[in-house]
Amino acid sequence: MASATARNGPRIWVWLAWAALLMVADQITKTLILSHYQLGDSTVITSFFNIVRAHNTGAAFSFLANAGGWQRWLFTGIGAVATIFIVWQLRAHPGQKLFCFSLASILGGAVGNVVDRLMHGYVVDFLDFHWDFLSGLFHGGHFPAFNLADMAISIGAACLILDELLRMRRER
Repeated sequence: MASATARNGPRIWVWLAWAALLMVADQITKTLILSHYQLGDSTVITSFFNIVRAHNTGAAFSFLANAGGWQRWLFTGIGAVATIFIVWQLRAHPGQKLFCFSLASILGGAVGNVVDRLMHGYVVDFLDFHWDFLSGLFHGGHFPAFNLADMAISIGAACLILDELLRMRRER
């Protein structure tokens, strides 16, 4: 008789460990930025990439950044609800590897940004990519600064879409 782990794939703790690893890496990088840069400081790395220190009180692309402070608690609450939902989904589908990888990546990123909101009142962003062709969309061609948590969330979301497309293809 096969064990539950062999039958269903990795248990939830594997996915939670991945989320924790992402969250810790995110917090370490943000701590380094906070300890070595003042707000607005930047270091040119390449012709299209800088390390900067930026604070985002809003959500993606600084959505609601100037809302007066209440958005901190809204986004913290959304992160808490998302955490509960994601853990519930990880428990329900431990053998769906791509699905769980996606959710755990989103979880690690979301928790990393919630930690920032609780500790600082803003999310620390530091990766600044810029290209001339973006100047019509973004000031000076600079894509909004982001962090490792944002990357984890974005990769998780892309993998979640891929998982759904693959699931739909298998059902045909």
